[in-house]
Amino acid sequence: MLAKRWTVQIHITEDGDTTAARAVLSTEDRTHLAGAGHACRNPADPQVPEIGDELAAARALADLAGRLLTASSQNIAQVTSPTSW
Repeated sequence: MLAKRWTVQIHITEDGDTTAARAVLSTEDRTHLAGAGHACRNPADPQVPEIGDELAAARALADLAGRLLTASSQNIAQVTSPTSW
């Protein structure tokens, strides 16, 4: 059995009522993919920074997942195209 380790780091920055997150996937073969997410607090809502962090991080992870699916689809197309045989 072969075990691999991929790491995702989430970097969160806050600027007033806006929170930005960047999710970075690193693999053992030094592949890096990144996704971004943002959240903005409605001024009428109470100030709970954790909510902005969670929402921005979730959106960054969703963006990263989409980018990973796109990358795998492109890799499948390269491997299965008649010109790769």
